Amino acid sequence: MSSIKDRVIAIIAEQAVLEVSDVKLEATLVDLGIDSLGLVESIFAIEEAFDIQIPFNANEPDQGDFDISSVAAIVAAVTALVNEQKPG
Repeated sequence: MSSIKDRVIAIIAEQAVLEVSDVKLEATLVDLGIDSLGLVESIFAIEEAFDIQIPFNANEPDQGDFDISSVAAIVAAVTALVNEQKPG
């Protein structure tokens, strides 16, 4: 099974219409050409892929606890959410 990082990068790459190899951890979503709609679609895809709820408000993307400042930040946030939801 692929890692959380690999799956998140694959989802972001798909939204950005890029090759997985073109998605760097230090890149921002803006760097990758992902607009607000693409961000929302990415969030939905990540939630579905990992069966998690992401604390994200599309109307206030800079608010809340979900860090979308870079690909690495998104991977870290998703990893934390997945680990929180694992049964004891």
